[in-house]
Amino acid sequence: MSEPASGVALEIEDLDVFYGRVHALRGLSIRVREGEIVALLGNNGAGKTTTLASVSGVVPAQSGRIVAFGEDVTKAKPWDIVGRGVIHVPEGRRIFSRLTIHENLQLGGYLVKDEKVVDQRIAEVYDILPRLAERRGQQGGTLSGGEQQMLAVGRALVAGPRLLMLDEPSMGLAPLIVTQIMELVERINRSGTSVLLVEQNARAALRISHRAYVVESGQITLEGPASELAADHRVIDAYLGA
Repeated sequence: MSEPASGVALEIEDLDVFYGRVHALRGLSIRVREGEIVALLGNNGAGKTTTLASVSGVVPAQSGRIVAFGEDVTKAKPWDIVGRGVIHVPEGRRIFSRLTIHENLQLGGYLVKDEKVVDQRIAEVYDILPRLAERRGQQGGTLSGGEQQMLAVGRALVAGPRLLMLDEPSMGLAPLIVTQIMELVERINRSGTSVLLVEQNARAALRISHRAYVVESGQITLEGPASELAADHRVIDAYLGA
């Protein structure tokens, strides 16, 4: 695994988020350096998805600060955050099932003004994911779960991410497909894209990450190099098993 660059892709400082009276994030702080894969681990309801939604501008912060590549985006609109290269692949894939693979990929470039750039990025996705190229005229809803996840990631790549945020990309997938997804994440990272990976499959996430955080009840309870957390008895007991 290559060493990340020294710049900071994402800085979250003392973030508080509420859903009505529910205090979902409680002073949460994390950092993703440029070129890193950072895993965010935790059980259902811990605040992982809320963290990504806050960075994306979908869920407003009550207090705290979110900085992406040196710019404060705490109150930025979601489309402005996408325009800065912060791209979110949400849980559940959320592809357009009635559109073709190619049309789904084209939508990934809706903020890119140069059509040639969009076409080039789609060609690169097809090169990375030849299975999508073979089926480019097929409706997205006819794909398997793994293929839909590949399409969701491919669509995000067409947007030109500097920071790619992935929410549970392995959910519901067979072990072989999970391995392929994680290999894809590593390949994307090697191309220079920073990655924030929310994942319940802690073993798979820690295997490919540089660093990791554990979030419980909206607070960070553990952080450190992924290799160290993978050997921490608290992480083993809670997330890895024997």
